[in-house]
Amino acid sequence: MSDGLVKILDGNTFVVSDERGDIEASPTDPTGLFSFDTRFLSTWVLTVNGQRMNPLSVDDLQYFETRFFLVPGTGTVYIDAKLSVIRQRAVGNGFHEQLTILNHDDKRADLTVRLDAACDFADLFEVKDALKKKGTYSARVSSGKLVLGYDRGTFHRATAISASAPARIDKDGLTFKIRIGRHEQWSTQLDVVTQLLGSEQARHEAQDAKGSQRRMRRNLERWIDDAPRLECDWDPLKATYRRSLVDLAALRFSPLIAGGRSLPAAGLPWFMAMFGRDSILTSLQALPFTSELAATTLRALGDWQGVGMDDFRDEDPGRILHEMRYGEMTAFEERPHSPYYGSVDATPLYMVLLDEYERWTGDRALVREREGEARAALNWIDEYADLQGTGYVWYKRRNEKTGLENQCWKDSWDSISFRDGRLPGFPRATCELQGYAYDAKIRGARLARLVWKDPAFADRLEQEAADLKRRFNRDFWVEDGEYFALALDPDGNQVDALASNNGHLLWSGIVDKSKAKAIAGHLLGPRLFSGWGVRTLAEGEGRYNPIGYHVGTVWPFDNSFIAWGLRQYGFKEDAAVIAAGILDAAEFFEGRLPEAFGGYERTQTMYPVQYPTACSPQAWSTGTPLLLLRTMLGLEPQGEHLMVDPALPSTIGHLELLDIPGRWGRIDAFGRGRVDVKKKTVNAATRWRGRSN
Repeated sequence: MSDGLVKILDGNTFVVSDERGDIEASPTDPTGLFSFDTRFLSTWVLTVNGQRMNPLSVDDLQYFETRFFLVPGTGTVYIDAKLSVIRQRAVGNGFHEQLTILNHDDKRADLTVRLDAACDFADLFEVKDALKKKGTYSARVSSGKLVLGYDRGTFHRATAISASAPARIDKDGLTFKIRIGRHEQWSTQLDVVTQLLGSEQARHEAQDAKGSQRRMRRNLERWIDDAPRLECDWDPLKATYRRSLVDLAALRFSPLIAGGRSLPAAGLPWFMAMFGRDSILTSLQALPFTSELAATTLRALGDWQGVGMDDFRDEDPGRILHEMRYGEMTAFEERPHSPYYGSVDATPLYMVLLDEYERWTGDRALVREREGEARAALNWIDEYADLQGTGYVWYKRRNEKTGLENQCWKDSWDSISFRDGRLPGFPRATCELQGYAYDAKIRGARLARLVWKDPAFADRLEQEAADLKRRFNRDFWVEDGEYFALALDPDGNQVDALASNNGHLLWSGIVDKSKAKAIAGHLLGPRLFSGWGVRTLAEGEGRYNPIGYHVGTVWPFDNSFIAWGLRQYGFKEDAAVIAAGILDAAEFFEGRLPEAFGGYERTQTMYPVQYPTACSPQAWSTGTPLLLLRTMLGLEPQGEHLMVDPALPSTIGHLELLDIPGRWGRIDAFGRGRVDVKKKTVNAATRWRGRSN
């Protein structure tokens, strides 16, 4: 499946164009060259003798490099072309493009080659929210370069455009008057360089493009070589695995405070930045394959942990950030993302990642190094997140103008609703937040006893976790439906819609064992399970919509943690069913799972239905196949050893994951497909119908 856009990226710098390589961005269209949350090029259009190009094919060379094969003309019927054009583009400090024109005629060609260039310097929030600019623009020709600029007070951004071949440069672009002999070719190197300081000597000056590309290729090769090797008899899974590794490499982002180390950016195009929740969950998914993302995530988020009370940024002492941005609106405090702390799950999840990281790596030095941040995070859960004094984690934004209303992972406006579709008031306590808090306390107790040598603190955390679990299973349990309510409203009433959040509760361990079978039945039942995956909201609920962002779509990342939760309660065959559905869907997306896709019943469609504005690649969707591999193979650290307990769908004959890194060194895992997915799905539906009657 393709959206007709071509994307290349490296960290938080990316280029989105059409299949001709052209960029014609509207104020609300996320195409162009972006870096550090600003669009540095909004127009980049090639013509030859006044004609636009027609695309023949696009070569996806690497995540940072692509090549377009074009011919002049815009007709609908192809006539043998006398000219062809190759545009080879690689992202770097901006992008480098090699433009080549080939003359296939037996006579020379006199051509006027034109590249129109312009930039609106839009902040990504301005693109998303269709807002107007407040600064001033400039365009000048200097030292053989076209320099497009933008200034607003102390905020300066510029784009410098140059070519290796002689060109007439004006304020709107570059023109080449060329003559190509018969069966010969002409070429020029084009550099589009982002400048954050607005001067010719800006920090982001052009570098040796070929050298930069060689470094990125070597880096990617090392990344792939260091990852475990996958061998199986299902080729689509091998392709999906490699796609996930490559996309994870592409999404690596080095925040300014990270000292050159990388963590996962959240997703293209809207979220190429540091996000607390996204970086944590993606690092968890990737831990069996690489631990370096988790280590950087823990350090960077710890360094930016909240230290005071700031209503504009929804900051509290001990709170882990939600989002960090570098654009104009953040610089002028028109948005609070410097950083913004408005997520209520990132803080307990920080503890989950810290413990899981130690279990996999044995790196107690980092756990000791971050003891202060960990204790502050645990303290935040009780002192700052319990807005109602009930012992639960609640959220309500203090920044009413530009803060996030829903501060859980389902953060769209209508994602939290009653069974009949009504929306609850604020504050809200969603169910999975209580699970994360429980897990954070259990894991914090383990680290306190094992690493920090504070048994009294460990005992206190375990007692608090046990009390939370007891109250939660009483207050959130919907008796007539045998599932957990999506949330509590401000009056303590159950927000009684059935949602995928129940699967996260299994992952956290907060569910009483006596209730787990009913939850598993719902997750695999026909209201939640589409055949491709578990829907965010059950069919039949008041706000259910199979193409609603959080109210009926299938989110691959959501399913990966649901499968992990099912595994932890012993439902390993049910976990295999979910893994099979998501991995089948990945094949239709050419191995690159999107942020979300439609929740239509699988029997209605021959393929998963695309969600129109889904991010792709997106970090925790990229990590989904990795976590599903862990789940299917039953990989679980136990002390200095890695336990393996495979339960694979029968569609996979055999599976080998070789050289899995961890505190044990490197180890191999093997499994054979024995779970009859179709039979399991039918049985689950039968169990569900039996309960509903």
